[in-house]
Amino acid sequence: MSDIFREVEEEVRRERFEQLWKQYGDYVIAAVALVVIAIAGFELWQRYETNQRIKASETLIAAQDMAESGDFTRANPAFAIVVKDAPSGYAEMARLSEAGALVRAGRRDEAVQIYKSVAADDSGPLRGAALIRAGWASVEDTPRHDLETLLAPLTDPANPWRHAASEILAFSDYRSGAITDAQKEFQAIADDKDASETTRRRASAMAAFLKEGAMRNFGTVPQPVPAAPAPPTGPTAP
Repeated sequence: MSDIFREVEEEVRRERFEQLWKQYGDYVIAAVALVVIAIAGFELWQRYETNQRIKASETLIAAQDMAESGDFTRANPAFAIVVKDAPSGYAEMARLSEAGALVRAGRRDEAVQIYKSVAADDSGPLRGAALIRAGWASVEDTPRHDLETLLAPLTDPANPWRHAASEILAFSDYRSGAITDAQKEFQAIADDKDASETTRRRASAMAAFLKEGAMRNFGTVPQPVPAAPAPPTGPTAP
């Protein structure tokens, strides 16, 4: 009897399944097709993005190589292509590289504008890097007040770029002749245990250099001793 009940139950299940399939089978097929299409589309998109990244990377490396060799006429258009067409991340790297090439070419004002533009468009770590590069690119001919305004977003005690920003301001004081102030600022960086070891060593060396006079006190240079006249080299008289 149990076998008969199982057969009847299985038959009922088949009939219910057939009825459900007739009602909803087309929807199931359509849903499966959509899933397959979505997976295929996602894989194609990933492949496209990978190819775009490879292309952007190759163009960026080529532009950097041209800039390193001094061929800025070809490097700058190549950087511009990456900035315009490359995926996010590569464009920002290209802008920073282009600015670096402009600094090496002596076009510091243009480079600083690019650095500022990158900083304005980014709120993450790239912003700090761009502002620090802008600071070093302009430190030699920019008043300290303007540098303070530029680097203000980085001088918060919790900002990881604060030591790099302080180093630029200290160097600005050194360049303007405020040796005592610069020495104190460099020493403060050297004594800050939160600064990196490399930054502390560099700041300590600058503090010691400034404490000794920053190459301003040369002492007295002794007068050179006249050289003895050279013996005659002509023929000797008989």
